[in-house]
Amino acid sequence: MPDDLPSRPPADRLVPGRTTSTRRTAAVAEQRLLRFAPLVLCLSVAVHAWVLGDPADWGMIDLKVYWSLAPNVLADRLYAITMPFTADFPLPFTYPPFAAAVFLPLSALPWVVARVFWQVLSLVCLWWLVRTALVLLAARAGRPFDGTWSRRALLWTALFLWCEPVRKTLDFGQINLVLVAGVFAAVVAARQPMAGLGVGVGVGMKLTPGISVLYFLATRRFAAAAWSVVGFAATVALGFLVSAPDSWRYWFELLGAADRVGPVGSVINQSLRGALSRSLGHDVGMSWPWLLAVAVSAALTWFALRAAVRAGDTVAAVVVVQLFGLLVSPISWSHHWLWVIPLVLWLVHPLRGPALAAVWALAVGSDLITFLIDLQPSIWEIPRPWPLAVLGWVYPALALVTLALTPRLLRAEDRTALHKT
Repeated sequence: MPDDLPSRPPADRLVPGRTTSTRRTAAVAEQRLLRFAPLVLCLSVAVHAWVLGDPADWGMIDLKVYWSLAPNVLADRLYAITMPFTADFPLPFTYPPFAAAVFLPLSALPWVVARVFWQVLSLVCLWWLVRTALVLLAARAGRPFDGTWSRRALLWTALFLWCEPVRKTLDFGQINLVLVAGVFAAVVAARQPMAGLGVGVGVGMKLTPGISVLYFLATRRFAAAAWSVVGFAATVALGFLVSAPDSWRYWFELLGAADRVGPVGSVINQSLRGALSRSLGHDVGMSWPWLLAVAVSAALTWFALRAAVRAGDTVAAVVVVQLFGLLVSPISWSHHWLWVIPLVLWLVHPLRGPALAAVWALAVGSDLITFLIDLQPSIWEIPRPWPLAVLGWVYPALALVTLALTPRLLRAEDRTALHKT
């Protein structure tokens, strides 16, 4: 946990009604379940492997883009070649040249080996993401990260394996789990140079982690913010060293071309721009509806982030910043919403917002986005019947509600702390 955040009394002593029968029942049930946490994780991974079947049949279409297109950076043709193996549209390499250089060792592996390796790495990163959040929550509760918390990490990993953002990441072979786990661990690192460089490298891989600098600024970790710029600049320089033509084209021609990444109006795009476009029947771009929605999101984020920083709640502050990034990004595929994982853990340990946690669990565990994808005529047709357009707001709407409720949840802790004293 960053050492410059104000200290707080243990969170599990602050939540109202901690001794109610409902909470006692939940605690007893959890303790019984935790005994079997390793077995539950093994069974969950085994079922996942059984569902995947023969590795030779795994699609992992995004991983194939990384694996097959990354070597083109050595010939200065990284963005000139696409993968025409999908019925929807040829897939290009959409990340900076530095990312292609990082993927080169993966490209040296046989395709089957690369798929197995990426699945295993992603699962380990899922566990690491859960563990990082629980370490912070345990520290805030004034507890050592002991065997109970370790078993919680195993149990939650087994459960989150089946939420939609995780499953889509694994099915597509996306970089999300690796990136989010790494950025989360970096942003909360106590040493500011390490935190900043970790985030900077994440931005160099994929631009979206850049929103994490807002967390550094809000918590007055200015050295970390500066180091993140240094880390990012180093990745850009390395990209130019590997391929100056591709780097020039990416940073000065392709940057910001959301339509190159994919269909903005498809329901799998759970950003404000995607939701507004489906509701209004056309790509809103950066027009006034989008600007208004961003302004509302920014205001809610400001209040939520201020409350989290004042409370010294690291997980809340990080999640608030990342939710804002997901909302305002032109493209936030459903599998980008892995930040729901630390959010749900924050709501549950302790029970700050069980109802909100349950709604999020339903949203990400019900396969709703896949259901809506099957109902849309094509990924390119933006207009939707109004019931489908409303359902297509599920992630951004819940994110806005979460931002709005965060100060209230934190104030409830403050009131209970005053009562206890």
